[in-house]
Parts: sequence; structure tokens; C-alpha cells
Amino acid sequence: QVQLVESGGGSVQGGGSLRLSCGASGYTNRRGCMAWFRQAPGKEREWVGFISSDGWSNYADSVKGRFTISQDNAKNTLYLQMNSLELEDTAMYYCAARNIPGCSPRPSGYSYWGQGTQVTVSS
Repeated sequence: QVQLVESGGGSVQGGGSLRLSCGASGYTNRRGCMAWFRQAPGKEREWVGFISSDGWSNYADSVKGRFTISQDNAKNTLYLQMNSLELEDTAMYYCAARNIPGCSPRPSGYSYWGQGTQVTVSS
């Protein structure tokens, strides 16, 4: 059974940095994809970025150049390094995983989800 657990969220001032982690137990599919999404109050869940099993990553335009996704396969952990944080980055951040080869920017493309970790950026 796949279980994803996010951590590392918190409050930070604009311009600051945070690193989120997602521990993935039971997820051993090396042909799938892992992703980060976020959801602000009153808004739809939004794709942040993803990383494929062979390390290829892509990002939403809103975070490109500021956020970086990485993975440590030995630790079964996914990371999201967030720099130059802006007020608009305030949201609940979720990691997601899928067993199907390839990656998707749509939430419906992922079978497994964590419970989320809150990121709040203040001025």
C-alpha cells in the first residue's frame, strides 16, 4: 500500500525559502512519476511540477526558476525546494504519485496523494 507523507511546510516572509519533503512508503514503481500540487482557499488544485522516474522535471510557469523538484530514490523521498517565495505561493502543498509511465500536470493523472502541508508566505 502506497503512503505519501509531506512535511516541511510553515510560515515564511516573502523572498524566503522552504524545502518540502514527501516520504513515499510502499511506492517502488520506477516507471511512474511524482508531482507536487498546491491548493489555495477557494481555488482549484494547481499543478506545481513533476519529476519522472529518470529524473526529467517540468514546472508550472508561475514557479519556474524559483522552485526545484528532486528525488532521493534510496530514501524514497521527493523534495520541493522553494526559493524567492511570493504571497501568491500561499497554499496547501500536496505530493502525488502514479504508477503509469510518463507524467501529467492534471490531478486526475495521479492515484496516490499525501495529506498536504501548509505553506504561508507573509509580507
